[in-house]
Amino acid sequence: MKSLIDRLYVEENLAQAPEVKAIAGRLGLEAEAVDDIRRVYAGINAAPDPVSRGKRTLLLTANRGAWLRRCPGTRYYTCCNYQILHIGTFCTMDCAYCILQAYFHPPVLQYFLNREAMAAELDSRLAQPEIGRIGTGEFTDSLIWEPWTDLNPWLVERFAAQRHCILELKTKTVAVDRLLSLDHRRKTIMAWSLNTPRIIASDERRTASLDARLKAAARCVEAGFPVAFHFDPMVLYEGCREEYRRTVERLFEMIPADQIVWISLGTFRFMPDLKDLVAARFQRSTIVYGEFVRGLDDKIRYFKPLRIDLYRDVAEWIRRYAPDVCLYFCMESEEVWQRVFGFSPSQYGGLPAMLDRAAKAHCDLEPEVRPGIMANEAAGS
Repeated sequence: MKSLIDRLYVEENLAQAPEVKAIAGRLGLEAEAVDDIRRVYAGINAAPDPVSRGKRTLLLTANRGAWLRRCPGTRYYTCCNYQILHIGTFCTMDCAYCILQAYFHPPVLQYFLNREAMAAELDSRLAQPEIGRIGTGEFTDSLIWEPWTDLNPWLVERFAAQRHCILELKTKTVAVDRLLSLDHRRKTIMAWSLNTPRIIASDERRTASLDARLKAAARCVEAGFPVAFHFDPMVLYEGCREEYRRTVERLFEMIPADQIVWISLGTFRFMPDLKDLVAARFQRSTIVYGEFVRGLDDKIRYFKPLRIDLYRDVAEWIRRYAPDVCLYFCMESEEVWQRVFGFSPSQYGGLPAMLDRAAKAHCDLEPEVRPGIMANEAAGS
């Protein structure tokens, strides 16, 4: 498939880096060296639709900050203490609800070339004896980089060489071909965001279909990878319950329950600034027109009783097929946990401990996990 990217820039002092030539060759573009990356940013901001322009512009640059970062949760909602490996920013896919289009100023596709610095920081973390859950799918999609870089094979092999941490690669693509033959040693969890076919068609432009994602996941299971799924963000609309029920059924028709490390649930929530952006860029989308209230974190969320009703239904459907899977909420209060699951994470050592135990149960990890009961016991309470 022809790449969407039509402009390629590289920071001038990195122009001779070996990876630049390889990426340019795979994209079929010449890399234009720039002495000040603010010129690239200004060009994107001047476009009629900066978000669309940013998705077609790739800037090869350096990460001058931390490579490993805490997930940007809030103190008001239960967070999983996931660690983000900051490999780059933004995405070539175009989801109406994507927070990245409002989070980055400007929204520009960036890939960080200074891998030696990343390796040093990552290796320091991998040498620590505690279980770690690390992923690259927070500020970008983990697998959009597959056609142009060798990053993911490099990461999979690096994680395979240790027994303390897992790597989660989260995606809406099917770009798994090069990973299937790797000796991953079950240290990499392949994860997919899932939604109903209607939401995928209306609000997830340039993403793979539901069936295509699940077929890619099934191929990964056959190759020995543990897998995970994220029903996030779930969207409320007329007929959504029946469609989410069918989506859950389709998941378990294709994926064995005992190969799933965890499944997360979350409903659509957004920063106030995102509403006008979605209305302008996705004129047929209705996702920002619902029964919303401002949450404790200042994000706009569905009215709590509506969230709870949907969560209860989806959780019940998942439990029919996978009673022992670690099922959890992304950024919900302990009250919601209690009203849907009948327990709160604090009763079992906290959500990070629950997820650590799920990783221990499905991945070949060596260290002891934090005290408490097994994650599947907690999830089934």
